[in-house]
Amino acid sequence: MRADAQRNLDAVLLAAKEVFATSGVDAPVREIADKAGVGLGTLYRHFPRRADLIAAVFRREIDACAEIAPLLAERHAPFDALASWMQRYAAFVGTKRGLAQALHSGDPAFDSLPSYFDQKLRPALRALRDAAVSAGEARADVDADELLGAVASLCMSAHNAGSGRAERMVALLVDGLRHGASPSQDIGDT
Repeated sequence: MRADAQRNLDAVLLAAKEVFATSGVDAPVREIADKAGVGLGTLYRHFPRRADLIAAVFRREIDACAEIAPLLAERHAPFDALASWMQRYAAFVGTKRGLAQALHSGDPAFDSLPSYFDQKLRPALRALRDAAVSAGEARADVDADELLGAVASLCMSAHNAGSGRAERMVALLVDGLRHGASPSQDIGDT
């Protein structure tokens, strides 16, 4: 892809993410194109159907969330990396909020997204969680799937409760992971 075409694609995906988060996935495509600084033809050339654009935004957010995990692990102590990633995941869930209705619409464009989510996010969280458990900084009796579900539930229930509420709830969850942690824990298959 040419550099200008890649810039346009990146601008469209970023604009779509922002518009979907504030106005929902049924927002006019003209609003997305205007925000991206591209014409409608450019938007439709990359994404002939709205579902294609929604799926691309979702995949891009999954990728960004998964790719930050090893960087956090390199730069922070195990528990701090886990806590930071869980806040990043909470931000991802916030973006997903605008996409949820479309993702459950039955459109075939979304069929591969659950497995894509599983392939990318579960291993990212599992690695961070296992490192924190091995370091004795997090309890071993909560697995990665439970954490993914708990963060999503907290974020969804905090949706209309005001700015910062989801982040505070996730911080409480993270603090609870320290309770009962010990260096001798076996991470096992959790």
